[in-house]
Amino acid sequence: MSHIPYKKDKLFDAGKPMTYKGRQLDEIAFPLGGIGTGSISLGGWGQLRDFEIFNRPNKGLMFQYTFFTLYAKKGESGAVTRVVQGPVGGFYTGSGSGVTRLDGSGLPHMRKCEFTGKFPFARLDFEDPKIPLDVSMEAFNPFIPLNDKDSSIPTAIFMFHLYNPTDEKVTATLFANMENKVGHPEVGKGVIEYKEGDNVRGLMMTSKKHDEESARFGSFSLTTSWEDLTVQTHWSREGWFDSLHRFWDQVSEHGVLAENREPAEAEDNRTDVGSIGLKVTLEPGEKVKLPVMISWYNPNFEKYWGNPKDCCAPVWKNYYATVFTDAFNVAEYVGENLKRLKKETKLFTKSLFQSTLPECVLDAVSSQISILKSTTCLRMPNGDFYGFEGCHPAAGCCEGTCTHVWNYAQALPYLFPNLEKSIRNTDYAYNLTDGGHMTFRMPLPLGTQASGGFRAAGDGQMGGIMKVYREWLVSGDDEWLKKIWPRVKMALEYAWLEWDKDKDGVMEGVQHNTYDIEFFGPNTMMGSFYLGALRAGEKMARHLGDDESADEYKRLYENGSKWMDENLFNGEWYRQDVRPGGDGPEEVPIEDWPKYQYGDGCLSDQMIGQWYARMLNLGALFDADKVKKTMESIFKYNWRSDLSEHPNPQRIYALNDEAGLLLCSWPRGGRPALPFVYSDEVWCGIEYQVAAHMIYEGLVSEGLAVVKGVRDRHDGSRRNPWNEFECGNHYARSMASYSVMLALAGFHYSAPHKKLSFAPVIQKDNFACFYSVGSGWGMLYQQMAGSPRAIIEVRQGSLELSKVKLAFSADEINVTLAGKAVSASIKKKGEGMTVKFDEPVTIEAGESLVISAM
Repeated sequence: MSHIPYKKDKLFDAGKPMTYKGRQLDEIAFPLGGIGTGSISLGGWGQLRDFEIFNRPNKGLMFQYTFFTLYAKKGESGAVTRVVQGPVGGFYTGSGSGVTRLDGSGLPHMRKCEFTGKFPFARLDFEDPKIPLDVSMEAFNPFIPLNDKDSSIPTAIFMFHLYNPTDEKVTATLFANMENKVGHPEVGKGVIEYKEGDNVRGLMMTSKKHDEESARFGSFSLTTSWEDLTVQTHWSREGWFDSLHRFWDQVSEHGVLAENREPAEAEDNRTDVGSIGLKVTLEPGEKVKLPVMISWYNPNFEKYWGNPKDCCAPVWKNYYATVFTDAFNVAEYVGENLKRLKKETKLFTKSLFQSTLPECVLDAVSSQISILKSTTCLRMPNGDFYGFEGCHPAAGCCEGTCTHVWNYAQALPYLFPNLEKSIRNTDYAYNLTDGGHMTFRMPLPLGTQASGGFRAAGDGQMGGIMKVYREWLVSGDDEWLKKIWPRVKMALEYAWLEWDKDKDGVMEGVQHNTYDIEFFGPNTMMGSFYLGALRAGEKMARHLGDDESADEYKRLYENGSKWMDENLFNGEWYRQDVRPGGDGPEEVPIEDWPKYQYGDGCLSDQMIGQWYARMLNLGALFDADKVKKTMESIFKYNWRSDLSEHPNPQRIYALNDEAGLLLCSWPRGGRPALPFVYSDEVWCGIEYQVAAHMIYEGLVSEGLAVVKGVRDRHDGSRRNPWNEFECGNHYARSMASYSVMLALAGFHYSAPHKKLSFAPVIQKDNFACFYSVGSGWGMLYQQMAGSPRAIIEVRQGSLELSKVKLAFSADEINVTLAGKAVSASIKKKGEGMTVKFDEPVTIEAGESLVISAM
């Protein structure tokens, strides 16, 4: 039986960015890269790690001697030189030879550092009593909702902030080193040359070993817009430890490199390291920002998995290779647009963190959108989005933008709706057979028609219908819906061939699902998706004038809902009616069940379709009281504030005194000898899904407790806060965290109907929350002090509205748009009201619509 061990303020108080220090820095790896470009991770004490920029995951891949160093000299005092990192953390055994020297770990570091994560920005604040400057580093990659081009740049941007608090002049040089690893893992014959462009200058790294069509072909650049530089195109090539000795002696004694701007070419199978130094003089009280960009360009993506033995691996261009020509071209674009890119990314970050959401929710939402910048995500040559489920250390895990896993991910459809819509386009163009069977893993190269050889995933296929409805609501694109509808209809009605052959609104057939097994017989995990698909299908069909189909979907929905309420609800939750063969008429004794069922168990995912329906404003799919009771039971029986007594022979994602939500429990007994294969595990993505649904059903404290339990496990000391894993790192299911924000805001939007509603369930007197839809993004406010008012602010793009539904009501209102009066009428219902404008209004960027009670 669960109780909530957290104090109310820990659950509800508005949050702030998380700051990590001490052992919390050990596991941090903050991804810096674009959507579909791979990333370089920034470690907890400032080290660069996990160079996953070669078109596949590469956990642990390090670039030798790639780090930043600061030389500073105050007046006539002696100079001080430090690697711009905090004290080396983690474990010191290494592979049996101690901590590696190849990342500068053995050189003097700053004495203290703190890491503040405010994704997509990371900030490290350093302290050292001997350094005569205040030093901090800010790192980011552009992340601008709705702007998927500028959010897909293969670069990592570092801004070093130096301030002179002394009463004397300080001369300083910031050094940046980088190994030329072009062609990895087949390195050699690399060329490093100094190059100046219109906007940046620095080192361009290429290789003569690989031709332009090779999957190993590429380039890197280490650049800055700073003009006063010292440059060395290659370090000493002497043996033993000589090269690092030479570098350290140069920079620590003289504050400059042994100047060499001539192109340098390495021998085959060897690499060189090049450096640039940014020289600056700071007067007392002066401050400066020193920018450094690491950019990459590995244009040719090789499909390294699932290829026939007698066939060459297919190769295609990354999307970013259709935008840029090489790594220096990337850097030039960033240099030219840096001010705008940073400003727009800062605006998004500011908006998100201005939200009056609990700390654990802001942490969950902001940290897990980083998945979009990881190697989990790819972009095809035409820009279409493709995703793994997650990533193993050296390969993607479970390919194909898996329909049932990506069901959970709610960030992409709101932040970058065109990318999410591209998944729907490919699903219904290539994954769907002419018979309506949808393959739940999209084959590559793009355009490959799926064979439909394996079972369709019932949750993935029915969830897909709801996702089409979501994309239509977010975009309002009627032409797109008309075009895709025949295929969507075919996919929905495939249920009558496979799972609901008697067309009674209940899935009885064999149902493959996200647990990688098949459920046999009626259950509400699959059944709620089916009901949700029928409801969404009815809405879309009705809008398109297909009333005959809409009526049939409605009949099936009503019949299925009634049957499951009457036959599966046991007074506390919905159970599974296990039927061997899938569509048999009756249950059989447990000893005759197929393996991997849950039967009388309390499944955490049993209401997943209802969660979707709440997000999409489709109402209650089942009896509302029974739904709420079910969510209470899931928390009561499945959430554990301490897992120390929980036996788990399966995969371990939470343990010891940590809190977590079990996938299933059997409070009344009846657990099969071999229940479904992941039943004893704790999955972050399902925790977020359930938490959001609890909030929708009014169980706000319970939902927040689940979220806090997840994020407490990812505090940097045990796990990386920017990597929630399941079957692999950066697991897509964790983007269900975005739905917790939607639930707390009570946010719904319909572009086709030009209607927006929000009804916050926390901080009601002074609520603020970020929102994003297809045409624009900004902030929502509810302010109840004095005369209640609601504010809808657009910060980028625009928003056209005919109606706004609010959680408070008034007899009279005053409506203004950008300070000008707007005519409107009101319709009160309960404690809320709907405001209807006499004519649709368009809120442009920088404008606010204000609705005030009079």
